[in-house]
This record gives sequence, C-alpha cells and structure tokens, in this order.
Amino acid sequence: MHFPSVLPIVTTSEDDGVRFLHLGTPMVQGAMRLSKPDAIELEYVQNMMAWMLFQHAPAHIVQLGLGSAALTKFSYRQFAASRVTAVELNPAVISTCEAMFALPPNDERLRVLNADALAFVLDQANHGAIDILQVDLYDEISNGPVLDSPEFYQACFDCMAPDGIMTTNVFGDYASYEKNIQAMELVFDAVVWLPAVDDENLVVIAFKNAPKIDFSELYERAGMIRKKYNLRAKAWVDGLKQWMKSQLAE
Repeated sequence: MHFPSVLPIVTTSEDDGVRFLHLGTPMVQGAMRLSKPDAIELEYVQNMMAWMLFQHAPAHIVQLGLGSAALTKFSYRQFAASRVTAVELNPAVISTCEAMFALPPNDERLRVLNADALAFVLDQANHGAIDILQVDLYDEISNGPVLDSPEFYQACFDCMAPDGIMTTNVFGDYASYEKNIQAMELVFDAVVWLPAVDDENLVVIAFKNAPKIDFSELYERAGMIRKKYNLRAKAWVDGLKQWMKSQLAE
C-alpha cells in the first residue's frame, strides 16, 4: 500500500477553553473542551454518532481518521462492552492526541493503529466484523475526503456486519457531496444525510441493510440519548425527517 512520502505537520491552538487540532493550516481537524475532555465538542462530530438511533450495543466500533480522538474517546468511554478501533495514517496525529487530547492507551478494548485506512478496509481479516464504521478522512487541504471512490466504499461495505452502519463526513467542495453520496448509493442498501453544520460538514449515514424508520420511536430514542449522553439527538431525527421530505418532493 502506498503511503505519502511527506505527511502534514500537526499543530494545535486554543481559544476560550477549547483546544483545536490542525494539520499545519488554520483548518480545524478536531477539538476538545479542556474542562470536558471526553465530551464531543463539535456538532458535526456529534452527528457522526447518529447511528445510536438505530444500534444500542455494537460489538465493534471503528473510526477511520483519528482527528482529535473525540469519536474514539467517546465510543470507548460510553460503550463499555464495545471494542473500539481507530485507524490513523499520520503517527504525529496519534502522538499529539495522546499528549494533548487525552487519548487513553491501548488495552483489551481499545486499539489505535498507525495504518492506512484503505489497506484496513481491504484486509479480508476485517470483513464482516464491524458494526459501526465512522469515516472522517481529510488532509491539510480539506477539499474533500481523501478516499471517496466506489471501490473504497465497497470495501467499507464488505467490512460491515449484516446490520452495520457507516457514518461519513463529506465536508469540502460542494462537488464532493454528490460524488461521495453517489458512490455510497452504488454500494449500500440505504443512504441518508443530515443537514450540514459547522462550516458545511455534511454527515451521511449509510446502512448495509435499510432499517424500518418509525419517527415516533426515533424521537423516543433521541430523548434517551440526550438524557444519558448529552448529545443533540433530536436534531438528528429532525434532519432525517427533513431529508425524507426533500426526497419525496423531488
């Protein structure tokens, strides 16, 4: 597998009690509120947890692209029965998260791998083994996901358990929205998306097998998530309703 010869430098900044991760540019690659290191600070990163509306106790949660480790830490702390794996190409991102973003050390449930995300999903040892796949793969330019082909999303699909769910951030040029969504729709049984937040970060939810959607049940579940995890879960259900109305209007 080809690795870039030069990886971007990793820098941090702080403002009003929040620490930010950067890849050598002002673009924000992740954030952590210093007073709440295990909470998810950014709204779009919270949206990456929208799979919680449909799965309550996943056995294996995988994050492609570590960022500031917000998703990895939250999944590790809040789902005590789950194995959590993060795959990150840049070793400096991993070491910075360990030193500056409260990433815990690997143990029997947590694995943070310095590896290539495409190689990971192509590895047959990982096929059929992932319940939740969270994909947030960006370089320092952030024009769009660094992996966005139908072949990549097919490999993601192959890694998923029968009722697996993938959430993907497709922030970048507007053209990348359509390109990524169309690539996912070629592979997954159902693909939906939430309204863009945080400077046009659009989170897409892809289902290996389409779920039955009952909005009254989803709102009930959202209330439980809000109470237990302090996530903006009602907005996820509102976003799904908005998406459904837009599709029916076309």
